[in-house]
Amino acid sequence: MSESNEVTVAEGKYVRLVRQGGWEFARRKGISGIVGIVAVTDDGKLVLVEQYRAPVGANVIELPAGLAGDAKGHEREDLADAARRELLEETGYEARSMQRVAAGAASAGMTDEIITLFRATGLTKTGEGAGDETEDITVHEVPLAGITDWLAAQERGGKLIDLKVYCGLYFARA
Repeated sequence: MSESNEVTVAEGKYVRLVRQGGWEFARRKGISGIVGIVAVTDDGKLVLVEQYRAPVGANVIELPAGLAGDAKGHEREDLADAARRELLEETGYEARSMQRVAAGAASAGMTDEIITLFRATGLTKTGEGAGDETEDITVHEVPLAGITDWLAAQERGGKLIDLKVYCGLYFARA
């Protein structure tokens, strides 16, 4: 079904709720893509971020991630460039290598988001991270050898684990 058969149900600054045929779902506005970064330090640690997410009412452990093409003048931002920018902004790390490893739907029944995952290696800490002025991010560097136990402890402590973290583990260990 084409977007021409789509009806806008509600619209906000960043998303539109649309109806198309029998489906209602969210569309992102003003972006060219979404990136997630599987960042692995030279000493075998996975770099994760934690932030409060209002839709689920909890702190969530996530891969560093963000939007591409959302800044004026950068509407056609290359996804690898967006991944580099987001990694530095959220974690303070720069990567020597940024390799695209996968792309896919985040929640195909709810949103049109397609997330492209990159594996970042050759990391150098050059900044503080913690996100931009709209974010309050905590950075975690977790040894891959003990990450399953660490994630379980975070969950027991009331935090949610974004499922993309488990996907990222596949690429972190590859």
